[in-house]
Amino acid sequence: MSTSGNTGPVGRPRGVGFGILLFIVTFGFYGWYWAYKTQDELRQHTGEGLGGVLGIVVWILISAVSGYVIPSEIGKMYARDGKEPPVTGWTGLWFFPGGILVIPAIVWFVKVQGSLNGYWTQRTSVPGAAPAYQ
Repeated sequence: MSTSGNTGPVGRPRGVGFGILLFIVTFGFYGWYWAYKTQDELRQHTGEGLGGVLGIVVWILISAVSGYVIPSEIGKMYARDGKEPPVTGWTGLWFFPGGILVIPAIVWFVKVQGSLNGYWTQRTSVPGAAPAYQ
């Protein structure tokens, strides 16, 4: 039973492999869209966090900080629902140093997007949960 503020619209699961492909094909510009949508959905669902606009500004100016903030917000969202968080701010260490190293950045993205997908999918399959985000 949730005693949290996680009552807003549920975000949309996104393909992990497709996201990685889009990061590569767009030379990282997909990351801007992904950061905006991810943080906007988190803010709308929980009522907390940076939100889309401030989130993308942080992503563009100091993306290494987003590497810690995004998984931290996801972990808090899980914790407010009484679940063990699969990612926390410490997950940002995979993103260090700022996504320059490709393999750790991919591991970070797989962990973060996988956690989001699991949460959004679980929330849409729970009776009485908020409807899927449109």
